Amino acid sequence: MLVRIVKMTFEPTKIEEFLADFEVVKEKIRNFDGCNFLELYRDQNATNIFFTYSYWDSETELNLYRHSDLFKGVWANTKPLFSAKPEAWSVDKVASLK
Repeated sequence: MLVRIVKMTFEPTKIEEFLADFEVVKEKIRNFDGCNFLELYRDQNATNIFFTYSYWDSETELNLYRHSDLFKGVWANTKPLFSAKPEAWSVDKVASLK
């Protein structure tokens, strides 16, 4: 399993547009083959900073998503809303406690 974390910093005036767009596509992303989990987080202090946190079966499935029409559409809508370059990490889960 691969965990993908993406940090996105938006223009403050574009936050509501991003949230509306995310509401439309979140189920499609979550139900994409190989995606097993998806969450969206918002920084408590810098409220224009968001993170997506997702679980993928493997890098292959993540890359299939990243090259899909779904991703291309999501990215085309999201990219113009950024105020800083997004950052992304693919990580392996080392420990998880409940």
